[in-house]
Amino acid sequence: MIIGVPKEIKQSENRVALTPAGALEFTKRGHTVYVQSTAGVGSGFEDSEYVEAGAKILPTIEEVYGIAEMIIKVKEPIEKEYSLVKPNQLLFTYFHFASYEPLTKAMINSNAVCLAYETVEASDRSLPLLVPMSEVAGRMAIQQGAKYLEKPQKGRGVLLGGVPGVPPAKVLVLGGGVVGTQAAKMAAGLGAMVTILDVSLKRLRYLSDVMPANVITMYSNELTIRRLIKNHDLIVGAVLIPGAKAPSLITRDMLKEMRSGTVIVDVAVDQGGCIETCKPTTHDDPVFIIDDVVHYCVANMPGAVPYTSTVALTNATLPYALQLAEKGWKKACQDNQELKMGLNVVNGKVVYQGVSEAFNLPYTPVEDVL
Repeated sequence: MIIGVPKEIKQSENRVALTPAGALEFTKRGHTVYVQSTAGVGSGFEDSEYVEAGAKILPTIEEVYGIAEMIIKVKEPIEKEYSLVKPNQLLFTYFHFASYEPLTKAMINSNAVCLAYETVEASDRSLPLLVPMSEVAGRMAIQQGAKYLEKPQKGRGVLLGGVPGVPPAKVLVLGGGVVGTQAAKMAAGLGAMVTILDVSLKRLRYLSDVMPANVITMYSNELTIRRLIKNHDLIVGAVLIPGAKAPSLITRDMLKEMRSGTVIVDVAVDQGGCIETCKPTTHDDPVFIIDDVVHYCVANMPGAVPYTSTVALTNATLPYALQLAEKGWKKACQDNQELKMGLNVVNGKVVYQGVSEAFNLPYTPVEDVL
């Protein structure tokens, strides 16, 4: 198969979808890999390293899209890429369709095959291709939250871990999944007092067993959230519903119940966000303030640590990408239920229910295209 790796062109996105080590795994199996020139530089990988791994370098994004049977990316195609996508071309990347209708309609019109990292789902309902970036984002949420709690950043002026004689900050984590768990571990490690909310008692029991003593768990409901936001310094939104828009757990009217300088980090923003007042921001302009509450809502947080993120992502995606290259998308999805769950849009048809419901689009069962 011919694999194309374009350079990411979303603002402040320095990751690349494939490391040179990943490229070698394709080329030694007889596949052809085309990498756009300088695609890996932001993550610390030079063109020469890809050439040594057997890949070929192309100068433009148009040439990569033009020749590839499978495009492997990090972020969803943005508007200037829509016209480059070809009918029947396989795109393997993060799409988050349910949060952005123009992208969904563009991919429907392209007649391409869109296999989304974020909806590839294992039998235990875990999301193996979302996990590595969720781990990075969860940890970064605390790193960034701690920074924006500083007074020069308009925060409350609270040190996350406190000092002897001064209590640490209080951190509220909405959601006990991968992002929430990593955020809680990071905050707890820095000495903060952490509360994790979730609606799964099974998950709360697990977290209660494995977390250190400065982390407590509580069942999530609106009344509890309204009570806790009044005295917590940093709030992390870590809610994900696979392939669908995240619910708004903190509404606009709740902001006035928070203290001035409270910081919100909404990791769920690339899936619509779980905080009503959050809208996607960038690494260049990451925060905005509403009712004296600092909102950090960068949609591609792992893009700020591209070396770590790129290696972690390739580690997770490569086994699936190799199956797609060896068997073709249709046979690979027939043989592997996890990959089958990743299909979102196929040849103009929406085959993932969460996407069809988000925009009231006709739904085609995935079995019909396989």
